[in-house]
Amino acid sequence: MDRIVYDRMAAHDSTHWWYRARRDILADYLTREGNLPAGARILEIGCGTGHNLPMLASFGSVDAIEIDPAARDIASLRLGREVSAAPLPILPGVERGAYDLIAVLDVVEHIEDDVAALQAMATCLKPGGKILITVPAHQWLWSAHDVVNHHHRRYSKGTLIAAIRKAGLEPRKLGYFNSLLFPLAAAARLLGRVTGRDDSDDSPPPKPVNSLFEAIFRLERHLVGRVPMTPGVSIITLAAPRA
Repeated sequence: MDRIVYDRMAAHDSTHWWYRARRDILADYLTREGNLPAGARILEIGCGTGHNLPMLASFGSVDAIEIDPAARDIASLRLGREVSAAPLPILPGVERGAYDLIAVLDVVEHIEDDVAALQAMATCLKPGGKILITVPAHQWLWSAHDVVNHHHRRYSKGTLIAAIRKAGLEPRKLGYFNSLLFPLAAAARLLGRVTGRDDSDDSPPPKPVNSLFEAIFRLERHLVGRVPMTPGVSIITLAAPRA
């Protein structure tokens, strides 16, 4: 990702509506669907500034990987120990057969060979382990935001399922999220395309709007994984090796 993306993440990951509500949605989804053992071993790959680590730590012991040095330093402080720098798709030096859960939260779209990356992750799972995956949805939403984030693609349900299955995994509870705000997000992306507006600045909106968006997005914690969601900005799934 461009340096500015990490800088904005560091500045806003504790206040921006998207980060705050998404953490609650992911926590509820894992509580209901993760079926994690007590004291689970968890690895977050591409942890950025480490803003998800406290949430993941509520489910077990967490290790983390981040390749950007400045973001890794912040994440290491949050984790309380060193975050490693093993890159996808190979994950050199990462313990194989060790983790009950691997979290890749808006990461797979950054990897050119997504199938090889998922295959490498699968080798790091314990028997019965799972990979929690979130990705941006709908290639037609491609914009300057994707460019500065160095995305290789946005996914449809079909293309994500295909990549997961090619890696020898099976998706479970796959569906959209960030659906309640999707009409607004889609309209903003399409308007930006028509007007040539750069939408790469993802700083928070004014405080009242930020609070409103957070409240609306957080409502999805009661829905994601329970009911089929209408099209959303993102897709979520738990992937596990085929039996």
